[in-house]
Amino acid sequence: MHIRSLSFLHDTFPTATSYPFSLEVFTKTDRIAFHTPVTFFIGENGTGKSTLLQAIARGSGIHIWEEHEGRRDAKNLHEDQLHRSLRIEWMDGKVPGSFFASEIFSHFAQALDQWGRADAGCLDYFGKTSLIVKSHGQSHMAFFSHRFARKGLYLLDEPENALSPKWQLELLRLLRRFSRRGDVQFIIATHSPILLALPEAEIFSFDAAPIRLVAYEDTDYYRIYRDFLTDRGKYLEGDVIEQHGT
Repeated sequence: MHIRSLSFLHDTFPTATSYPFSLEVFTKTDRIAFHTPVTFFIGENGTGKSTLLQAIARGSGIHIWEEHEGRRDAKNLHEDQLHRSLRIEWMDGKVPGSFFASEIFSHFAQALDQWGRADAGCLDYFGKTSLIVKSHGQSHMAFFSHRFARKGLYLLDEPENALSPKWQLELLRLLRRFSRRGDVQFIIATHSPILLALPEAEIFSFDAAPIRLVAYEDTDYYRIYRDFLTDRGKYLEGDVIEQHGT
């Protein structure tokens, strides 16, 4: 592991009314400790898990590939500032790494393709061929299998988005294999019950404040999929999902 813990410096929050500083999961959480090489963040959309993942990247000096935004009439000046109010405790100092999100991966793949035209050697780190000539799932898996082979901190935001269940199982196996090597750490925001099944991982839920550890079998992801596969018919009724609190 590389990150031992992160702490929320509440007295440095610049506002109490704007996202993400208005979220209870951040105002009521003091510290998150990491005990395993793979940690999952779970929660409904808007609960802050992806925002915290990006803040960890910025606080760790890890670049986030993203397309330049067009003009926005209304912009939240605080939305990408959470890293300034975090204290990251490292085991033995900062390490290199990467931030992955499927919706911005194409920007990296296109940049890599352009670099490869000038220096084909840079493609050696990702399977020797351009990532943009592969399907989304294939390009993602090529990135994972080659990038994770190197020591570092890897932050993944819903990596399952472009992956079939078969490829999610393959990613699950990659996570287990690389995490056992001892020089990589993964922090992953996900909705995938397949990825969450990694036995050695810890799962933090953002669905209630403060952020707390939960068991795999206690997650909505596990229970909903289990119940659906047991009795698909009842899930045609809308109130079943409400009973799970999703």
